[in-house]
Amino acid sequence: MVPHIRPAQLNQWLQQCAQQAPGVTPIVLDVREPWEVQTASVRPNGFELRHMPMASIPARLDELPRDRPIACLCHHGGRSAQVAFFLHRQGFDDVVNIAGGIHAWSSEVDPSVPQY
Repeated sequence: MVPHIRPAQLNQWLQQCAQQAPGVTPIVLDVREPWEVQTASVRPNGFELRHMPMASIPARLDELPRDRPIACLCHHGGRSAQVAFFLHRQGFDDVVNIAGGIHAWSSEVDPSVPQY
């Protein structure tokens, strides 16, 4: 099962990652389309931000490190949940879904991120 966290819980998740694997930088994997990322994006703070549209994930799976925690992000949390489950089935052990997506990020973390 893949855990779900809210954007407001991301810092807590990052702290847990740092305790479990000191020196390892977690990844926030934004699986939205390029136009969506141009419309609204998060600023990396304590994590590496990577953009891979959902449809490209199977072909680009080898670009993702299996030894780093990954939090999946999309617009509202549906696509990212599908990607998180897919990654988990492919053997990625440390994967979470950011429930509510970038829309909730704007409300819970950074109101300067536009909602669309």
